[in-house]
Amino acid sequence: MKQILIVFLGSGAGGVARYLMGLGAVRVLGTAFPYGTLLVNLAGSFLITFIIRLSLSAPSLTPEVRLFLTTGVMGGLTTYSTFNHETLTLVQGPSPTTALLNIALTVAGCLLFGLLGLGAARALQG
Repeated sequence: MKQILIVFLGSGAGGVARYLMGLGAVRVLGTAFPYGTLLVNLAGSFLITFIIRLSLSAPSLTPEVRLFLTTGVMGGLTTYSTFNHETLTLVQGPSPTTALLNIALTVAGCLLFGLLGLGAARALQG
């Protein structure tokens, strides 16, 4: 039951962060492209690899903290379903090329940001 509460709280925090990042992206970058979803997925890809790598050697990142941050916060922050919906909307709309760009940026970007998170954690570990 404790783990469920940990995930519940983390997911709520991640969901609120996703919502706020989406609003900020619309205000700054507009609505021509699903920038908010791309940004949260890039950030989540960086952070999850960073957190998991750090937790291998950082005693302060207990299994409970790691569960809260990864399954909870990162699970609430990142969103494949919204990426899927927005991409399908772009495919059916006036700009299928934008849909392909969204797919390419998301897949390649998330892999790159995951590698960057792994590298950043390794650098901190020495």
